[in-house]
Parts: sequence; structure tokens; C-alpha cells
Amino acid sequence: MTVTENHVVSPRNRPIAVFDSGVGGISVLQHIHALLPYEQLLYVADSKYAPYGNKTLAEIQARCFEMTNFLINQDAKAIVVACNTATAAAIDTMRAKYTLPIFGMEPAVKPAAEASKSGIIGVLATTGTLKSAQFAGLLESYGRNVKVVTQACVGLVECVERGELDAENSLKLVRQYCQPLLDEGADTIVLGCTHYPFLRPLIEQAVGKDIALIDTGAAVAKHLQKRLSALNLLAESTQMAEVKFWTNSESTTAPVVIAQLWGKSVDVRVFSDARQPHPL
Repeated sequence: MTVTENHVVSPRNRPIAVFDSGVGGISVLQHIHALLPYEQLLYVADSKYAPYGNKTLAEIQARCFEMTNFLINQDAKAIVVACNTATAAAIDTMRAKYTLPIFGMEPAVKPAAEASKSGIIGVLATTGTLKSAQFAGLLESYGRNVKVVTQACVGLVECVERGELDAENSLKLVRQYCQPLLDEGADTIVLGCTHYPFLRPLIEQAVGKDIALIDTGAAVAKHLQKRLSALNLLAESTQMAEVKFWTNSESTTAPVVIAQLWGKSVDVRVFSDARQPHPL
């Protein structure tokens, strides 16, 4: 338990923390907030170092440790690594290093394989995710009875980081990356990066309404709820809780993009490696 201003804060009433290489994890945060509206939520966008997909394993792990240390200092009771690349690179070392519950992401190969009628699924992801041992394990476990076509999507994360959700350049990239999957006959496409759900309208425009698009945000939120309930860590409050945002982006438009993705005006603070947040 934590003592704050002469009273004891129950672990149940401490916040859930979410971080990503940038703003993409807000797509997961939305699912968590919708399912657990009484939970205080913290979100940190490590946008200064986005994307993680082109970083080394050691670099990604160092960023994950930095984010986690900051969020533990904010009294987090659980951490959600809302990034497929970071999960693949660092989730095991994080769980070995820290004692609080840590939740990760993985591309939805299993549900996609189950949903596909053609037996061909496509995966849109970062280079880092597609090259990871975790992804190879997913293919080994769930991809045996289907054909899996993968596509690294260089530049899409940056489009979302800039808030270019309906820009012509974003649509051009989406069409470029989706077409090979369609050419192979995929009828189900996995959005294997938490940034990509924000481009869903463009992806639907590129692939058509008959192609199923699957991401894991809702599943992660349900798993988080189930696990925290088992640990007796769900909030006791029945009041709508606040959501706090931090970013280390050097762009002056960062708060605008975060508000755009979250869907309403928010207060965004600057996060620095010195762990001294201040209003942006």
C-alpha cells in the first residue's frame, strides 16, 4: 500500500498504466476505458523514440524499462505494454524485473485463422514485430492450417503520429501495403500494430467491406479485467475516473494529435527521461 497525505491508498484504487512507442496505444486505452470506466488510467507516449520497429532489442528493452520506472513512480498497480514490437522484445524481461502485473500485445493470428473462410490471412505489422521470435511462435502455434501473408508497413506509424488519419499520403501507403495481401487471396487481415486501428477507415477503403479486419485491443481489455479481478485489484470506485496523458514528443502538435485520437480535449504533460513531467 501507498501512504499519501496521511492516508493509505488501497492497491485497488491505484491507476492502471498504459504505454506505447507513441500514440498508437491510445487505441488500446480506449477499449480499457470503455470496459473499465471507473479505473484511473495513465498513458505515456514514447513518441520521441517512435517507431520501435527499427530499434535493436536492447534499445527497445531500455525504453520499456524507462517507461515502466516512470509509471511505477506514478503509483501504477498494473502496466499494459500497448505495443506489439515492445511486447515481443521486452515482455519476458519486464516480468522478470518487476513484480506488478504486466500485460502485453500480440498480433491476432489465432482469431484471424479461426475467422478466415479462404484459409488465407494477411498481417500488417512493423518490421520489428514480424521478425520477432514471438511472432514466429504465433505462426507455429496458430498458422499451421492457414496461409499467412505478412506485410511490413514502413511509414504508417509516422502517419498516425502526425495525426494524418485521412491524408492522401496515408491512403497511398495503406493501398501499397494491403494490395499484396489481397493479391494472395487474404479474406482476413490482422492489424498487427496498435497504431493501425486509427487508419481503419483508410484500410477499409483500400480492401473493401468484405475483408475482415482484426485487432487485439478489446481482447487485451477483457484479459486485463479478468486478471485484475482475480488479483482483487479492480477499483472500488463507481465514479468515472480520470485519464492522464504524457508524451516526450518534441512536436508542438502532440497534444492536438493525442486529443484527436482520444476523441476529446485532454491535458497532456511532457515526459522526459529525467522523469520531470510538466504541462505542455
